[in-house]
Amino acid sequence: MCGIVAIFSNEEPISATALAKATQRLDHRGPDRQSQWIAPHQQVGLGHTRLSIIDLATGDQPIANENEQLHLVVNGEFYDYERIQRELEQRGHRFRTRSDSEIVLHLYEEFGPECLQHLRGEFAFILWDEPNQRLFAARDRFGIKPLFYTMIGDTLYLASEAKALFAAGVPARWDHESVFQQLFVFMNQDRTLFEGVYQVPPGYYLLATSQQTQLTRYWDLDYPRTDSPIPRHTSAEYIEQLRDKLQEAIQIRLRADVPVGVYLSGGVDSSTVLSMAMKHSSDPLRAFTATFDQPGYNEEPFAREMAAYVGADFQPLPLNPSDFAEHAADAAWHSEMLGTNPRGVARYLQSHAVQNFGYKVVLAGEGSDEIFGGYGHVHQDSLLDNTNQPSEKATQQESQKKQGRLPQNSLASLAGVKQTLGFVPSWLKKVAIERSFFYILLAPDYAAKFAQRNAYDVFLNQFDVPGQILGREPVIQSMYLWSKSILPNFTLFAERLDMAHAVEVRLPYLDHHVFELVREIPVSLLAQGTREKYVLREAARPFLNETVYSRPKHPFTAPPATLTTTNQLYALIQDSLRSSVMASVPFFNQVRVIELLDKLPEMSERQRIALDPTLLTLLCTYFLQSRYNL
Repeated sequence: MCGIVAIFSNEEPISATALAKATQRLDHRGPDRQSQWIAPHQQVGLGHTRLSIIDLATGDQPIANENEQLHLVVNGEFYDYERIQRELEQRGHRFRTRSDSEIVLHLYEEFGPECLQHLRGEFAFILWDEPNQRLFAARDRFGIKPLFYTMIGDTLYLASEAKALFAAGVPARWDHESVFQQLFVFMNQDRTLFEGVYQVPPGYYLLATSQQTQLTRYWDLDYPRTDSPIPRHTSAEYIEQLRDKLQEAIQIRLRADVPVGVYLSGGVDSSTVLSMAMKHSSDPLRAFTATFDQPGYNEEPFAREMAAYVGADFQPLPLNPSDFAEHAADAAWHSEMLGTNPRGVARYLQSHAVQNFGYKVVLAGEGSDEIFGGYGHVHQDSLLDNTNQPSEKATQQESQKKQGRLPQNSLASLAGVKQTLGFVPSWLKKVAIERSFFYILLAPDYAAKFAQRNAYDVFLNQFDVPGQILGREPVIQSMYLWSKSILPNFTLFAERLDMAHAVEVRLPYLDHHVFELVREIPVSLLAQGTREKYVLREAARPFLNETVYSRPKHPFTAPPATLTTTNQLYALIQDSLRSSVMASVPFFNQVRVIELLDKLPEMSERQRIALDPTLLTLLCTYFLQSRYNL
């Protein structure tokens, strides 16, 4: 787990100073060593900041192949790499290190870009191919590891974080179009909040030569269509297969030359990871649990009970409101995103505490809800039949909801989604309801600029709708859209919050071998009645205590900033959003924002909490504006 940088120029020699500055900007990701390599012709350079986890002695990067015609920098981990090393050595390849990263060089020698089909893990990497004069960069299948790029003139810049591009001299400016998308739905998977700065999307690779730069998709979710062959296994067989796949995915993620811990909440996902990991560990693992002084948000009792049940070393990490206020700006700077709740700051503080305990590697349960359908919207969407028309029961439930009415402009905006899919995913409808409040707060000139833009059509059009979405059950279509948008651009941005303190988080649920089994399991086994993640619960049942096995889903959330009007984070919101810096943010009418702030003290707690995502989004724009000088 590291930070990576590359600069590739078609004509002019690259700047060694720019490469060094970009690499230095990522020192928080890799505090153990920094290195750069520049080709003799000076048209390409690679930078690397190392967090030493595997092969502590010889694993420094950039790494070259035997004849030094290929050079590589990697961020992430490749699992089952020792087997691949042995197979490559049998084919005559010679390894310079015992690092997992080096397999990429030799697999590329064998297969070219198709080497990606042989890689398993969380990764982003950049490889320079001297004989073919091309740069090859790739991102893992789910987008666990980030990879950003931009073109300035004839020069291509790539890095693990956008801030490294800015350190290399790339201008830092708001992307007004992406901000609009992010405010009303979620920005596209290949975009960022910064003008001209893009992401290599999950499951894609980038090839750049002196003639062109192109992106190619090498993997997608590929859910089965409704006319696919009927599954051949019984529910008991699927449960047993899943149990085996999960144990393998967790076991291989324990491979490290440093201690490994686990992020533990009081739910099924992380408890399963901890319990299965304990079965494959010779020593008790340390389980880290964020705790809060508000009972409704504190999962410490459940986590402590689970840790005791499996014999883990339980380590609570108390977080309080003053911590949130003190570190909110740093969390926003590291995340490079607009957060909608305080859990991002909580994750930043949690990883800082883990670092202080001397840990570099932690296993976590993210991704489980995405692949097993653990969110409430899955139950709602499962009430739609295979013709994409609402069932009678679903229609009745929808009509009974008192707060399900959308503002007229949002309702009209969703018409295109309904026309394309035959329905509107329930989570997307919820987002439209919650985000509609931003229409009131937009600056008039900004609102006018995007008055004809349909954010929901733009959102849907970025995907391969005919190939990956249509022809599937409604619940699968909904899960696909969630996993290709909210997962990489909301859930997984926690990677940058962990790496702010050089903590590598490994996610066994997002092992593609696990997923490729799960996607074959009938939807009816994902949830039974109102009980979510049925197939996972049953697969994990031998590893869980009764409390966790029976407990309903309780998402990890931190106490809202507006829970009271006396906490430090609430005061920070009031002061920041009234400031001259906020007045310079080009998206909002500050007069309207201040009117909202003035009303907060008179509101009920419930009303304030409902506005919490809006206020925290505004606060993040303030932090990014000030910290990046946008």
